[in-house]
Amino acid sequence: MSELQYVNEDDFTREVLEAQQPVLVDFTAVWCGPCKMLEPIVVELAGEWAGKVKVVKLDVDHNANLAMQYQVMGVPTLMLFNQGEIKERLTGYKPKKQIVSKLTPHI
Repeated sequence: MSELQYVNEDDFTREVLEAQQPVLVDFTAVWCGPCKMLEPIVVELAGEWAGKVKVVKLDVDHNANLAMQYQVMGVPTLMLFNQGEIKERLTGYKPKKQIVSKLTPHI
């Protein structure tokens, strides 16, 4: 299982908002059980969508300003950004099929 890249407040604009391709951001926290359940799915999607979608993680505890800016009330929250805009947002653990069906139209 490959490790996903973490982004933070310093590189979020460059890595996510200015990215040339869609970026799926996994807003997560180390203490969060559902986040741990979701992680293998997110890693799998990163592999399946390699070259089409960039997948990164963001620790809400270490990046509280970004969490507030994007109104992340609960983790895990997945957000799909394209050209700097949020195209889709999913909060809580969801099965892979549901995540794929919500995100695929934007990819």
